[in-house]
Amino acid sequence: MKFEPSSSNFKKKVEDSFNRQGFMKLINARLIDVKPGYCEIHIPYDLKLTQQHGFFHAGIVSTVADNTAGYAGFSLMEEDSSILTVEFKLNLIAPGDGDILIGRANVLKRGRTLTICRSEVYVVKNGKEKLCAAAQSTLIELKNKSDKNDSSQT
Repeated sequence: MKFEPSSSNFKKKVEDSFNRQGFMKLINARLIDVKPGYCEIHIPYDLKLTQQHGFFHAGIVSTVADNTAGYAGFSLMEEDSSILTVEFKLNLIAPGDGDILIGRANVLKRGRTLTICRSEVYVVKNGKEKLCAAAQSTLIELKNKSDKNDSSQT
């Protein structure tokens, strides 16, 4: 599906939001691509991001699924709005056994308030991508209200 962003500045809006996330810095995540209704994030392997078998931890896998969906949806939203995840379901398909984790998400349906996205998370080992998780997310757009005409504001 082809989507039109509500803001011509959508890419900078997403980049700025991504750069404010301390957790993304902590896990060395990189925002690779943003298009209207699409986002891609990479996370390089780090022993500190693994579970007991040395695979990417499911918490990291779910984080990249959540953030790619969020930013795919956010890319279509109004300039002064913000976004929150309402819910998401994650299916872990294969162990996160590889050198890099790649999350890609697409908007499936954009509504007035809610947006539905699908994320796929891949792990790359020996140059080959393998699907390790898939998620479906519901996101809510929080529109900032103008207080210019609100006489109750002091």
